[in-house]
Amino acid sequence: MISFEDFVLGDGYPIYLQIIRHIKQGIAAGAIGHQEEVPSRRALSALLGVNPNTIQKAYHMLEDEGIIVSRSGAKSYTSVDEDTVQHIRRELQAGDTAVWVEAMKRLGLSRDQALGLAADLWEKGQEN
Repeated sequence: MISFEDFVLGDGYPIYLQIIRHIKQGIAAGAIGHQEEVPSRRALSALLGVNPNTIQKAYHMLEDEGIIVSRSGAKSYTSVDEDTVQHIRRELQAGDTAVWVEAMKRLGLSRDQALGLAADLWEKGQEN
């Protein structure tokens, strides 16, 4: 079953989108695979302390993307293949990179300065 133990609600970002991102990040990282059971809407609502309609909205959007499959009265499961995993990875990478690029621009860094900073941080991260 998909775990939400490390899920932390953040401010300034709709909860349903945070739930979707949590699941997509798990899929992109390989922590969530094909046919993994998704917590019931009621159970996740109680665990996170949010309105069941919020969970329903997140699950509905994931169903529309084909990432989870739900049947009335039955458990919901993930439905991911390698193409889906690659698509999710590209989506998350592009989104996170766009946020970072905008932050660097707001700080007044040039492209070369931002890339230099990224390279320095990348190298420092490799040492840890």
